[in-house]
Amino acid sequence: MKTLLLIRHAKSSWDNAILNDRDRPLNDRGKRDAPEMARRLISNGVVIDRFISSPARRARKTAELFIKEYGRKEEEILFIPELYHPDIGNFNDVIATLDDTYNHVAIFSHNPGITAFINTLDSVHLDNMPTCGVFAVSSRAASWSVFLKTPKDFLFFDYPKALPPLI
Repeated sequence: MKTLLLIRHAKSSWDNAILNDRDRPLNDRGKRDAPEMARRLISNGVVIDRFISSPARRARKTAELFIKEYGRKEEEILFIPELYHPDIGNFNDVIATLDDTYNHVAIFSHNPGITAFINTLDSVHLDNMPTCGVFAVSSRAASWSVFLKTPKDFLFFDYPKALPPLI
């Protein structure tokens, strides 16, 4: 069985208008939301054994704040350039090539690609994945190479402003 968590980066700062998009940092709210969302997952027994992220600064920092709450090392995060401004095909390619030794994978990425990809999973429809939102599905697939071709079960969708938490 494989579980996939799709996580949009936390709220980013627009304070510096000339900063390259790839280099935008998290704002104060983003720095608060990311560890809080990780703690929600942990308190509900959500396991993550592989952290994968876009290399963009805001996604990288979100993944780092999550992995820290999980008591793991930042060096364990795998950064994949194709997850920055991804399209559906980028997500498909990344997932299909995941190492089968991992059963619970979290992917940190960006809109609009993450919302578009979620809407291909035939579980629920999202109009927009909010910042620091977490969407989870599972499959009885034994291998990530067939994960996208097998029926998926919707597990949960949670985001910082969801009260109470939806997990």
